[in-house]
Amino acid sequence: MPIRLNGETYYRTAEVCRMAGISKNTLLRWIKEGTFAEVQQRDRRNWRLFTKDELDTLRTEVNRVKPARFASPVSSPSRTNT
Repeated sequence: MPIRLNGETYYRTAEVCRMAGISKNTLLRWIKEGTFAEVQQRDRRNWRLFTKDELDTLRTEVNRVKPARFASPVSSPSRTNT
């Protein structure tokens, strides 16, 4: 359930994750890695509060397509007939 503070609507972590379609672990990892910026607002329990703009930014990141990274092919030993 969104929270209204000073005319602004905020969403808690679980709500944002559900709305963006990612797990809480993924969101927290992205924040730690710097993929997604740390939020500016927290409630009295120190829980993160996300704005609509932050939610939209997160949704954009979720839907961003990254090029796949493939390992170089490993050559198999050649076979010899004996």
